[in-house]
Amino acid sequence: MSGMLRSIVCVFCLLLAVPSTAALARTPNHADEWNGAEINWRDARSGIYEASQTGRPVIMVFHATWCSVCKRFREVFKDPGIVAESRDFVMILVDADAEKEMNGAFSPDGSYVPRTLFIDSDGNVSDKLVGSDPQYPHSLAVDKPDELLALMKKAHGVYDMPHKESAPAASGEGRT
Repeated sequence: MSGMLRSIVCVFCLLLAVPSTAALARTPNHADEWNGAEINWRDARSGIYEASQTGRPVIMVFHATWCSVCKRFREVFKDPGIVAESRDFVMILVDADAEKEMNGAFSPDGSYVPRTLFIDSDGNVSDKLVGSDPQYPHSLAVDKPDELLALMKKAHGVYDMPHKESAPAASGEGRT
């Protein structure tokens, strides 16, 4: 496992070394299908850069366009609680087929989809913020938001994040 951690941290560091154009926030392909109107999705490079600059933790969601379970999981991101909590994280959406290198680099227990990783701003994948399936710990409940929402709230303690008490912003507000 330490070899996997080194690999993930190395990829994270390499992504930080990209030219300054990576600092520009980029919306990934398919973000609109994952409630991109209300969730501020980033591609991997700009999201990792943003996390390293802000110290905010990352939620990285791996999906595939052909995956029927992924299509069901998209609906979870329409939940108002998920939308509100997402503002405390750098949200990264990764098409596992289109970004094979990223998919392989961030696969601590396999490259299945959908896969949801909680990652600190240094690139370390959390082993405390996982789902209930021991075989696929980064696979979360896809038909209701409860499991993801509970993990997002738990992340506040794991990452020592302040809880925001402000009301959710209007749709699209603060987006780039």
